[in-house]
Amino acid sequence: MSNHQYKVSNPNSGKFPQKNNYRILKIGIGLFLIIIVILVYFIQYEKQQNLLKEKTLTIAFLQLDSISNELDERILTISKLGGEIDTLVEIKQKLEEEKIYFLNKDRRQKITLIALRDKVEGYRELLLIKDEEINQLTHINEQLTNENIELKNETKVLNKSINDIRSEKNNLNQKVKLLSKLKIKDFQIDAIDAKGKKRSSSFRKRHIKQLQISFILSENEVAPIEGKKLWIRVVAPDNNVYYDVNMGSGSFIFLGRELFYTAKKEILYDRSQQRIVVYYEKSMPYLIGPHNVEVYTDDYLIGSGSFIVKS
Repeated sequence: MSNHQYKVSNPNSGKFPQKNNYRILKIGIGLFLIIIVILVYFIQYEKQQNLLKEKTLTIAFLQLDSISNELDERILTISKLGGEIDTLVEIKQKLEEEKIYFLNKDRRQKITLIALRDKVEGYRELLLIKDEEINQLTHINEQLTNENIELKNETKVLNKSINDIRSEKNNLNQKVKLLSKLKIKDFQIDAIDAKGKKRSSSFRKRHIKQLQISFILSENEVAPIEGKKLWIRVVAPDNNVYYDVNMGSGSFIFLGRELFYTAKKEILYDRSQQRIVVYYEKSMPYLIGPHNVEVYTDDYLIGSGSFIVKS
């Protein structure tokens, strides 16, 4: 029997390393898949976050645009109410610049949501402050409007009172003017012949060398004390006025038109009763028929009389 010993090989001895390698491969593949899943998750998460941020930024931009429009309204309202708008206009310009900056995609990505929210809230607070200012200005304007209405009403009442006073004054002046008009009584017309004999009312033309026109100015306590011009018109039967410049005749304005007068007398009226006598000597013969004598002063007829010339 030989002393050599034979090693008998184990048929399962080579299977253990192969099994270990397979496990390692499975673990590696599993880790790889986990990493892939994690990467896909983070990529999706980041994409969702970017979309969310873009959506939030878009909403914020729309809010800024809305605030810009509201600022325009506040500026217009405050301007109409007479408030100061310079600062608000500067803020509006700054907001428009921020909107332009926001429209740039690269720049927009650098904006943080917190900063953007703070900016929007800041503008919102500004709008609230301006609303309060508008309320105050509106209240002030309403007060001024009411005061203006009251002032206009008071002015209207005052003007009415002034007009009433003026009207009463005018009425009083008219009454005074009417009452202050001079009046004549005892109007008498006499013819004086060459011998100095007087004849009244009716006389022959050969008896007329002079006309003596006399009357009494009545007493009038209302009339002013002043100088008066009396214009005497002797009107012939043919309605022409006896007129002789050499004998002192002339013309005067009565109610806007020129009238001729036969004789004139100037007096000082002192409110007392006065007897007035005027003489007129005509160079040519008188016409046959009825004559009228009119006495004027200022812008009214004081009185009149008549006489008849016979052949």
